[in-house]
Amino acid sequence: MADDAPVTLLILGAGGDLTHRLLLPGLGSLLTAEPKRKVQVVGADRESMTPAQWKKLIEKAFADVPVPARPTRSVVSKARYEQTDLLDPEQLGRLIGSCKGPLVIYFALPPSVSMKVCQLLEDIELPQPTRLALEKPFGTDEKSARDFNEQLHKLVPEEQIFRVDHFLGVSTVLNLIGLRFANRILQPIWNAEHIERVEILYDEDLALEGRAGYYDGAGALKDMLQSHLLQVLAIFAMESIAELSAQELQDQKAQVLRSTRLWGNSAKRASKRARYTTGSIGRRKVPSYVDEEGVDPKRNTETLAQVQVEVRNNRWAGVPFTLRSGKALGTARKQIVCYFRPVGHVPTGFENTSPPDKLIIDLKPGAVSFVLTMNAEGSPLDLEQKTLRAELAAGRMLPYGEVLSYILDGDPLLSVRGDSAESCWHIVEPVLKAWAAGKVPMEEYAAGSEGPEGWLPKDSVVG
Repeated sequence: MADDAPVTLLILGAGGDLTHRLLLPGLGSLLTAEPKRKVQVVGADRESMTPAQWKKLIEKAFADVPVPARPTRSVVSKARYEQTDLLDPEQLGRLIGSCKGPLVIYFALPPSVSMKVCQLLEDIELPQPTRLALEKPFGTDEKSARDFNEQLHKLVPEEQIFRVDHFLGVSTVLNLIGLRFANRILQPIWNAEHIERVEILYDEDLALEGRAGYYDGAGALKDMLQSHLLQVLAIFAMESIAELSAQELQDQKAQVLRSTRLWGNSAKRASKRARYTTGSIGRRKVPSYVDEEGVDPKRNTETLAQVQVEVRNNRWAGVPFTLRSGKALGTARKQIVCYFRPVGHVPTGFENTSPPDKLIIDLKPGAVSFVLTMNAEGSPLDLEQKTLRAELAAGRMLPYGEVLSYILDGDPLLSVRGDSAESCWHIVEPVLKAWAAGKVPMEEYAAGSEGPEGWLPKDSVVG
């Protein structure tokens, strides 16, 4: 669809945090990059909000981007808000009937509510075309993900369903496709023969930050590894694509996820979990997780999760992929680290043999670094590692802007396909069961530390 074609963006749950913190600023960044787009933003929620208040909410979100005056005026002038009980069939029917196609229904709702709304939509005539955009988590396990997919397919075809993973809107992740397939240097060595192990890390120096309502029911494994980091793994490990199209990318990602299993087929040996205790991050004092407001200690929620998997195909068999993410850590690390195997033989006479060479892809901020062994300064017989670093250009827009641009155009390139959503649950389900059964101990780490000792190999990159 052309970027100047009018689209109705209907946000269900418009009064929530997701809308004003991420969706509206994302839309604003999209309109800043592509000001000719015509979008009518319709908000709907149970809470009362006047048209003026809704428009003010949009203006404030756009001002923070900031969005130029013309696209701001265009969106604000057409925006409207409908107070609606989304679980009332009559009210929901009136809301949908007031919207013209092309229509994007964005479910800024808890997954359980989204499922109920989708059941009601079965009996409501949808404008043509209608696209559905849904936030993670896509279900709570493999069966519920499958049930959710079946429900969605009763409404629209798969190509009109957009399961949003904003990590796929981070330009650095898309840059990974260019890095892999647009140069000759890396292609011959992107396999188990040359790569010893891979770490995909998303360690945060933020603590709970008031998100107990969602996080305490999810934890690090469901919040980050099961969705975001497995999607990054799929792009890192996938086979070559013939063109940058949704079907090509989705097919290759799905093949990787179908091939991914826990390392050694053992959830007990392949997974670790931990929770932060009292500590300090910089000058901030952080309470123990169990003492954070809104946390129920009985849930036994982890704040740091690490899982090791293997992609069992011809390219990657035998290479451990470590996925790790946690909160309240001393060093923020948001990167992919690829460790190359040692050379077969270092000529006798060289001194200070270095650790293996590495490729580091920083997700935030975007950068690519090669850590390569070469002659040191001073004695020509000394070896040391030097870093060659390239900063990547910032994305044209915020991650949610990139995701929304594809949704509004009806292009599922940055979406998570239904089969992949089920595969991600299939991969982590043995871990969830092992943790629930108490087979993997809950370790502890002080807030502001690097996590429990010994989780990553000693030569892992820090900082």
